[in-house]
Amino acid sequence: MKKVIINGNIILHDEIVQKNVFIENDRIVEISDHQVNDEMIIDAQGLYVAPGFIDVHTHGRGGSDTMYATFDDLNTISKAALQTGVTSFLPTTMTMPVEDIAKAVESVAQCKEKVEGAQILGIHLEGPFFNKKYKGAQPEECMILPTVENYLSFVGENQNVIRKISIAPELEHSIELIEYLQNQNTVVSLGHTNATFEEAQKAIDAGATSGTHTYNAMTPLTHRAPGVVGAVMINDSVYAELILDGIHVHFAAAKALLRAKGKDKLILITDSIEAAGLPDGTYKLGTQPVYVKNGEARLANGALAGSIANMNECVRNAYKYLGLSLNEAVNLASYNPAQSLNEDLLGEIKVGAYADIIFFDEDIQIAKTMIKGQMK
Repeated sequence: MKKVIINGNIILHDEIVQKNVFIENDRIVEISDHQVNDEMIIDAQGLYVAPGFIDVHTHGRGGSDTMYATFDDLNTISKAALQTGVTSFLPTTMTMPVEDIAKAVESVAQCKEKVEGAQILGIHLEGPFFNKKYKGAQPEECMILPTVENYLSFVGENQNVIRKISIAPELEHSIELIEYLQNQNTVVSLGHTNATFEEAQKAIDAGATSGTHTYNAMTPLTHRAPGVVGAVMINDSVYAELILDGIHVHFAAAKALLRAKGKDKLILITDSIEAAGLPDGTYKLGTQPVYVKNGEARLANGALAGSIANMNECVRNAYKYLGLSLNEAVNLASYNPAQSLNEDLLGEIKVGAYADIIFFDEDIQIAKTMIKGQMK
């Protein structure tokens, strides 16, 4: 049956309009002032109607983690993510023994079509190809070299599930792996890296198109050594992930990154861990205890260990602190991540796109969600 969303403030890519959004099956078929005929009415009651958010970097939420490698855990993350406005996501692994990463990859491959909340687009491998100097919360004893052979040892037959991988490009064999992944529909992102500007540029020339949680766990921008941050900033082909929780990156630094990258190349991520959506306390990231207090998640040594951010909060921060219009802030969490993954039918309210739609109020609190035309 056809559906129509009425009485909403519709957030399009370039503007916010008061129109009716007509949906047939899983697609948007019309955005117009045409009157409702015999369609099923969904009354937005004055709420904003936006494309669903896409989180390309999230480890867990609601007490579950991608590395637990079960359907129940992926389903918990999926349903909890949907409550924050995320309608699609990449469950994200971390640096652990290759057999554990292999289990997580296999779990996503088996369960991606079965989850009940936000859809799984594939997996983001964060590690194990990292530099120990910028390990962050990643255990250095499990870090290995980025050879094609090592990569295939935990990916196996599931290459089609791997949508993104973060690596340190200065490590031996990294360029060969980047070139291999060029033909595999896998985004290569630079992260947890001690690379010089020149080493980062070489990786970008080889096909890397993303910076992993930009500023965090990478060589900084200085006036004589621009580092990975500088390389991410000046290359127009590169998207910059950003954790905009106000803890990982100062809002002024976030604004500087936005000015360098432009409004179409910045991607909001949560980098959330199992503690997201839960009270302060002690949780886990991999095998390590994580202590959550006052909105911060840290290891015993004080290092930040992912975040407990919600995507709607990150969008609110972009709107509040980065000088963006509301539709521009929404694009950072919807259109831009979709484009970075070459998902042309996601991330935008437009004719022909999937009807992945969220409804929120002035404070960007999520009221209702829809995935592929079905209210959730």
